[in-house]
This record gives sequence, C-alpha cells and structure tokens, in this order.
Amino acid sequence: MARVSNNIITQGLSGTIGGTLVFRQVGGQTVVAAAPRESDKAPTARQQAHQERFQMAALYAKAQLADPGSKAEYEAARPEAGTASAYAIAVADFMQAPDIHSIDLSQYEGRVGDTIRVRVTDNFKVTATRVRIENADGTLVEETAAVREANGLDWVFTATVANASLVGDKITVLASDKPGNQTRETRSL
Repeated sequence: MARVSNNIITQGLSGTIGGTLVFRQVGGQTVVAAAPRESDKAPTARQQAHQERFQMAALYAKAQLADPGSKAEYEAARPEAGTASAYAIAVADFMQAPDIHSIDLSQYEGRVGDTIRVRVTDNFKVTATRVRIENADGTLVEETAAVREANGLDWVFTATVANASLVGDKITVLASDKPGNQTRETRSL
C-alpha cells in the first residue's frame, strides 16, 4: 500500500484501475493498494464466526447512530483528526470487551466498610463493574456494584456484609461496556 500527498496527478483520485489498483481518499491523502480478490475457498468456522460477529457489530452501530443520545456519545469520541467516524467507533466498541487491569484486595479483610479497588478500561466506555465474593464452599457472601472513581479508571467496591472466613474465598469481578460485552476475572484469597 502506498500513500501519496500533494500530488497533482493523484489528488482526489478514487476507484479501481484495471482491476489491479485501488485508489482511496483517507484523511486528505490518496491511498493506493492492490485490488482485493475474492477467495474461492469456503470460510473456516472461525472466519464464519468472525464475519457473523462483525455483522452484529454493524447492526449495533447503525442502531446506536439512529438514537440521538448514543450518536452524540460516539460523535464526541471521534479523534480531532476526524479519520474515525462515529460508526467505526461504535463497531470497534461492539468488537472489544473491557479490560480488567488490576484487582487490589489489600484493603479487604472481611469487615463491613472494607474496599476492593478494580482498574477497568474499555476502548469506549465501561458502564458497570460488579464484585462477587464467595466462600471457599461456594456460598455467596455478597455481590454488589462497584462505584466509579473520579479518575474514570478505578471502580471501588465497599463491603456491606461481614465475612469471617477469608481462607479460600473467591473474588469475582465482572466488567461491562455499552454494547453489553463482559469480562470476568476471579482471584482467590
């Protein structure tokens, strides 16, 4: 793929030449690439699954842009250079689940008021983070939504139930984003 800037011959050129070269305008530049070729092979199960997921992402993006409030959110997330459309940002949001970077259990000792701090990010927006605490035998101690901190990265869970037995307990964090993607991570005490 070649990029051409300020060339009087290719300026504004777009389309296909002879079925071998494709010209496109991207961010004020002319991009030249080999023309895509259709494969005569049937897609693998993995490729088919990816195509279906991308189709769902496209439908999600169209629905989000049809809603004025959601459209405004995705428009606001566009970079200043303007190369990514709100549609592309919505598609990417659908395709990527949140990332749980850290779970800080150092302030949790099983007392009411103890906290668990979780750092979660997403390519667009994390909408919710829940923390579930289970005893070693699998009984539920509590499950509650964490609260987003002002920095936008950290979520804090505050215990409302006393937990006398911490040995072998499981802490599960579930993070969700706007399209409903979820990421789950479990730690043991």
